[in-house]
Amino acid sequence: MAATPNRAEIEADIKQTLGLVPHFFQRIPTDLLAAEWEIFKKIELGETLIPNKYKELIGVGLHAETKCRYCSLFHTEAAKLFGATDEEIQEAVHYAKASLGWSAYLNGMQEDYDQFAAELAQVVDYVRSQA
Repeated sequence: MAATPNRAEIEADIKQTLGLVPHFFQRIPTDLLAAEWEIFKKIELGETLIPNKYKELIGVGLHAETKCRYCSLFHTEAAKLFGATDEEIQEAVHYAKASLGWSAYLNGMQEDYDQFAAELAQVVDYVRSQA
């Protein structure tokens, strides 16, 4: 049988990292807290293959669409914390808007996927050949 994680130790790590234990972490059941905190610490705060500023800008664009105000606030402030400018945040939102618009158009028009994929391959080959 697995040992029950020590909630006090996990919360002490959260407080040492964040300065407090946010309410949403306080509400996570003890048997899930260690796993949730490790994932948060690694993905949201840790250095991964994608630099933190860029991960947070992805989050800004993503949650402009999901319309989760908690996530939008978190990722905007985290992006700033990791060095994003207001202009970069605005660009991330504009990129999301443009990408979502193309998605609506292509899906709404029911473009032939195989033709789209073949044409995209041609475009990629052409652009590479121009570099």
